[in-house]
Amino acid sequence: MTDYSKYEGMYVTNRYAAEIVDGLRPCCRAEYLACQRHLRDLERQGTEDFPYVFDTTRADRIFDWFEHYCCHVRGVFSGQLIQLQPFQYFDLGCVFGWVHKDTGKRRFTTSFNMRARGNVKSTEMSGVALYGMCADAIYPPYEPENRQFENMPEVECAAVDRLQAKRVWGDAKAMGEKSTEISKYLLIKATYITHKTRGGWLRALSKDTKNKDSGAPCIVIIDEYHAHPTSEIVDVLKSGFGKRFQSLLMIISTAGKDASNNPCKREYDDAKKYLTGEAVNENYFVMIRELEEGDDVGDPACWVKANPILQNDDEYSRGLLAEIQTEYNAAFGTGNPDKVREFLTKRCNLWQQDSEEKYLTSDQLKTWEELAVDPGSFHQLIHGCEHLAGYDLSKKIDLTGYAGCCNLPDGRIAVWAHGFIPAEAVDVHAKSDRVPYYEWIRDGWVTKTSGAVVDYAYITEYVNHEAAMIGKKPKEDCFDPYNATYYMTELAKDTERTPVEVRQNTFTLSEPTNWLRELIVSRRVVHDGSPLLTWALGNAYAYTDGNGNIKLSKKNKDDTQRIDPAAALINALSRLPKSKPKRSKYEDDDFTEM
Repeated sequence: MTDYSKYEGMYVTNRYAAEIVDGLRPCCRAEYLACQRHLRDLERQGTEDFPYVFDTTRADRIFDWFEHYCCHVRGVFSGQLIQLQPFQYFDLGCVFGWVHKDTGKRRFTTSFNMRARGNVKSTEMSGVALYGMCADAIYPPYEPENRQFENMPEVECAAVDRLQAKRVWGDAKAMGEKSTEISKYLLIKATYITHKTRGGWLRALSKDTKNKDSGAPCIVIIDEYHAHPTSEIVDVLKSGFGKRFQSLLMIISTAGKDASNNPCKREYDDAKKYLTGEAVNENYFVMIRELEEGDDVGDPACWVKANPILQNDDEYSRGLLAEIQTEYNAAFGTGNPDKVREFLTKRCNLWQQDSEEKYLTSDQLKTWEELAVDPGSFHQLIHGCEHLAGYDLSKKIDLTGYAGCCNLPDGRIAVWAHGFIPAEAVDVHAKSDRVPYYEWIRDGWVTKTSGAVVDYAYITEYVNHEAAMIGKKPKEDCFDPYNATYYMTELAKDTERTPVEVRQNTFTLSEPTNWLRELIVSRRVVHDGSPLLTWALGNAYAYTDGNGNIKLSKKNKDDTQRIDPAAALINALSRLPKSKPKRSKYEDDDFTEM
């Protein structure tokens, strides 16, 4: 029998964490680790190595703001003052309660919060936005009576499109209008919100907003980050941090359907590392609520892991439970894959592949990543092997792809890739492609060529260097004829090289494209862990013709998520003789499957 007396007198944020860690509340591992982190930090607070303290008066301030001034603006509780839920006492308490022991400055500069649809995300963020305009104070250490407020507060509500951005902003507007206290301080008009005496603004931003550079934001709210194709709006708004005493970025979202190439998924992966201890970031708050591997997605008892509001027994939570059950029945009763993916992302908070057209599923991409070995070991594997080179030269101002492949004695296929980018385009592509080209150049995955266009002499030099390392020149140089005529003509002058044109149609490319996927699934491929090649494979879609043949393609022709290294690899694989998997000594040659 549980002894609840141990929790009596505990502060609400700390009590929630203790109840999660003690197993009194259902949760996923990520939430457990977040609560464990909070309790561990309480034990070491204020030390030389950890100069932060949990100030309950600061947490109380955000709680009181919601419960004394903010009303629900829709649903069954519309017009009633908000009563925060236990999970919100933890989340908001952590974000606003942890401060530096000497300066009183907020500890967390970023909050990453993921939970399923229907768990009052927009309502919560609307209240936070209004708090940023009216009540977010700069405290001298332990002197709340002398608190000061930011002059010209800037609060940004950002989303992928203006309609979604207006959701949080619109709720904040309605919430402010319903509150006589809040409306005393804010001038609330149809299209803008500002503070009556301190100025500033609360505004909605999207990718369509012409001037996204706010300059000096106090609080930035990123709503449904999973829907953002790039991190552009986050990067632009964060560039203004440092101009305020305690700027705060709050990312809140459900999971999405592009698990292989999504800025929110990358943020999610990093956030998980902060929870597990693989990486350390003391200024980054993480709360992820999701179902897990092994959970029954049809069991309501599991749904609470992603839907913390289901822990309540009130009219709203009962209505949400019925709604989730209806959607589950519709999705899994019909077997409609689109409805199933929608249920898994929005109700279970599970990342999914965005489309069946993606070349590699998220599981296949995960398998690919597991098949990497360190570059030193990889070079030993391929030394002395007869290999083929593949190229996708593309436009001279873009990323150019080179790849290699060879059969290994153990029956596996070794593959590798490299990129080339002109010096004058690196900065442009680092921003448009949203990938760390400078890091990849530093680490040797990409070569920066001089000038404004790719200098093919660098490719020749690199391939020759690779050949010297392997001990043999490529048996064939396999290329896409588009933009490659000059380079391959020059290459043909080397009598030891054999340029081969690979026609870029599904008839030619379908077999190697399918083969690479089969090699990954059967774990018969090995690579050197190139993040460039992994990125390209994650970007690739499978174009299918009327006969069921496939080839790699981008999602659309203007997509900045490039596939050139992967296309170069397919060109090389199209000419590689297939080796048979190495047989076990226990296999019986006469055995025939029945």
